[in-house]
Amino acid sequence: MRVIAGTARSLPLETPQGMDTRPTTDRIKETLFNMLSGRLPGSRFLDLFAGSGAIGIEALSRGAAYAAFVEQDERALRAIRRNLDFTHLTERGEVFAGSVQTSLAKLEVHNPSPFDIIFLDPPYGKQWERKVLEMLTKSRLMDRDTLVIAEASLETDFSWTKDMRLTVQKEKKYKTNQHIWLRKE
Repeated sequence: MRVIAGTARSLPLETPQGMDTRPTTDRIKETLFNMLSGRLPGSRFLDLFAGSGAIGIEALSRGAAYAAFVEQDERALRAIRRNLDFTHLTERGEVFAGSVQTSLAKLEVHNPSPFDIIFLDPPYGKQWERKVLEMLTKSRLMDRDTLVIAEASLETDFSWTKDMRLTVQKEKKYKTNQHIWLRKE
């Protein structure tokens, strides 16, 4: 895995060993960031269930002003920190260790203004998408201008988002997963 574009272009990224993380492929990452290109410069980016940090690091490399990384796995946390250091993006990235719920509470106190882009890639099949979006919609970390992108399995249903007053703006399906783009109504 590598950084695709920007200031850290072509630099390899470390991924945690084991089956606990599921790195987004370069092809999917490239498609995602091509669709985000106009929104990234100067943005505030939140990478939830960050794994190796590849998504947030790509955002920083392409011009995001700040990225927060939320992860609870120790091996993944070490990889994020090493990847930020290796890409020379540490000064614009901040790592929050712990559960998403605990980290979102810390972020609200530490960094209470809304993010421009929130990316979440939780473990598949555990209903985390709904739980996290419920937390986000009740927080100050998300407002009507915030774009939320959820990476999920193709089987994941997002019809419940209407009940949370979230609008699905875009759906991009790949062979085994999908990206759902959401905004508050």
